[in-house]
Amino acid sequence: MAFAIIYITHSSEAEARRVADALLEARLVACANIFPISSAYWWQNAIQHEGEWVSLVKTTLSNWKKVEEKVLAIHPYDTPCILKWEVEANATYEAWVESSVE
Repeated sequence: MAFAIIYITHSSEAEARRVADALLEARLVACANIFPISSAYWWQNAIQHEGEWVSLVKTTLSNWKKVEEKVLAIHPYDTPCILKWEVEANATYEAWVESSVE
């Protein structure tokens, strides 16, 4: 049974925690890992270098669109990064993800 890991970038740790908590409270994700990163990207015709925070949230494949919609509704970025990977894990972990979301 596969599930989804969704990668989301944020401007701060507090913002990453706010989004993760909203997804957890809605039972859309089983868990979130949050960590700092250094990003380089094109924005408004210039290369930007910023510190950002990433959350990796785990959910069922069927919840992907619900998670995307929720993040788009609450994320402060004009163009948030919301990436989905389909992954597999050990059977007991996959069962836990499945049982932790609605």
